[in-house]
Formats: sequence, structure tokens, C-alpha cells
Amino acid sequence: MSDERFEAGMAIRRRVMGDGYVDRAVARTEGTESAQVQRFITENVWGSVWTRDGLAPRDSSLLTIGILTALRTTEELAGHVRGALTNGLTRDEITEAIVQTAGYCGAPAALAAMRAAQQVFDEA
Repeated sequence: MSDERFEAGMAIRRRVMGDGYVDRAVARTEGTESAQVQRFITENVWGSVWTRDGLAPRDSSLLTIGILTALRTTEELAGHVRGALTNGLTRDEITEAIVQTAGYCGAPAALAAMRAAQQVFDEA
């Protein structure tokens, strides 16, 4: 595994998701086989995808919100809504992104996504 990509991935992951979120994710898997998945995601998703120059971080966040809504992964979505706010998206932009998904992913997926986003908005 590439320590350089891992370190780059960890830096951007912490910047977008926040130290507390990342620390909890890592701690949940420490000493287990699942720690390998955490490392893989940090190295390959954060260190190889999120570090690319093709999209600004706010655009990556916007795209990720749409994808996670489509996949109905609301637990991951909540973390990425927080990250999207960190990356400069507004509540209105996040809400509009979720409204857009209703037409393509269906109302149940959009409703579940909005519940997750609203919880994050309410906590902020």
C-alpha cells in the first residue's frame, strides 16, 4: 500500500469530514479485520479520487451527495452533508441537490436523504 497516498487521503478526509468523524471511523475498526477497509478507502477513495484536480472539493461533495442518495446510504450521506458544508455548499444547494435526485432516484430515496440532511442541519 502507498503510504504517500494514504497520508494524502487522510489529510483530505480529515479536512472534509472533520477529525472527530475520522477518528471515530478509525477507532470503530481498530484491531479488527475491518481496519483494512478503512485503510483501503483512505488510500484509494480519498487519496486517489478526492485528491484529483478535475473537480473542486465542493463539486465532489455535490456529486457524492447525489450518489449516496441514489444508493440510499443515509449514514454515509450524513457525514458527507457535513463535509459538503465544510467544502462551501450551502444548505439550499444541498437541499436542491436532494430535490433533483427525486426525479431520478425516486421519492423514497430523496425523502430518506433529506431526513439525514435535515438532522445535520438541525445539529449545526
